[in-house]
Amino acid sequence: MSTDPHVFVVNAGSSSLKYQVINAASGRTVAIGLVSEIGGASRMRHDSIGLGGEISRHESYAPCPTHTSAFAAARAALHEHGGGVGEHVVAIGHRVVHGGRRFTQPVVVDDVVLESLRVLSPLAPLHNPANVEGIVRAQEAFPGLPHVAVFDTGFHGTLPPAAHTYAVPDAWREGHHVRRYGFHGSSYAWVTRRTAALMGRQVEDLRMVVLHLGNGASACAVDGGRSVDTSMGLSPVEGLVMGTRSGDVDPALGGYLERVAGLTASDYDRALNRESGLLGLGGVSDFRTIVERRDAGDAAATLAFDVTVHRLRKYVGAYAAVLGRLDALVFTGGIGEHSAALRAAVVDGLEVLGLALDAAANAGGPPERRVSGEQSRAEVWVVPTDEEREIARATLEVLGLPHAL
Repeated sequence: MSTDPHVFVVNAGSSSLKYQVINAASGRTVAIGLVSEIGGASRMRHDSIGLGGEISRHESYAPCPTHTSAFAAARAALHEHGGGVGEHVVAIGHRVVHGGRRFTQPVVVDDVVLESLRVLSPLAPLHNPANVEGIVRAQEAFPGLPHVAVFDTGFHGTLPPAAHTYAVPDAWREGHHVRRYGFHGSSYAWVTRRTAALMGRQVEDLRMVVLHLGNGASACAVDGGRSVDTSMGLSPVEGLVMGTRSGDVDPALGGYLERVAGLTASDYDRALNRESGLLGLGGVSDFRTIVERRDAGDAAATLAFDVTVHRLRKYVGAYAAVLGRLDALVFTGGIGEHSAALRAAVVDGLEVLGLALDAAANAGGPPERRVSGEQSRAEVWVVPTDEEREIARATLEVLGLPHAL
């Protein structure tokens, strides 16, 4: 039984609870769990992970009508299947989507912080309320332990005013906090440091563009470990083509559709978030299916692929100009890590930046690998993200606790 300190990392959704338990001394993930359909036909899955990476899976269908019961189920699973690890949790780290202008760094949660997070809910109405609920219920489940909020927006607190300011009325910017915030911050923080280590360079000396590509997707220009521009904005809708989100559209589109189609603001918002992106272009939100249909000659899937690639090339080129020099282009996230076809299409269109792929390396290899050719002016990497370990690292650092993350 390990007596090392552990961090319990929480990602609470409106009807789900995802968690990981991470050993602070080794950096190893020892358990991963999910309680789904909270309030309905709840399902519990808990994976215990051995020293050699072997997984012991435990599943049940015990009802969890509330997040309180979901946390109780998680604690019970950890006690029953965790080999005593649950007795050595020293801190709880919480993923919180939006920190607004106030929270640009991880913060120990108290009543004042909780109230501030509630005030920020209009900035992320689908996420922040669930995140707050998760914190409150976790405090009940783990009394006496410190709880730390780690923000998706936090990494982008270094955006300069020229990058985060929208050219909109001052009353919007000051009265309603309208600006670019950016997201996927924990992913960018982890991948930026890891890429520098893989390159054998100091992160402070590198200028890189990181592409976090999954069902949600964004790009980030990173200068010396600091975010200086990013594609998502006030919300996660702006920027790249995503699974069901549109990415960039003409700001006048909402008014036009109100006039010609009678769309309300909520209809428009729902369509851009849930009915657009790959789904709107190709009929499915799964990128693997898009690639398969494209390879079979499907015109809609080909268009969806081409629009996605065009948008990515445009952002990489723009961010290379923002940075003034490009040392590395990094692909991460489920699509970024696993789609050789996407990486090839993006990089093959960036000869103007001197980028070139090694076809064999791009086709396959270890999860972390350089995929650029020897002639490439900047290195191109595939680096898996680990947002949970980054949340654990940030939690321990805020608390001043030692770690190996």
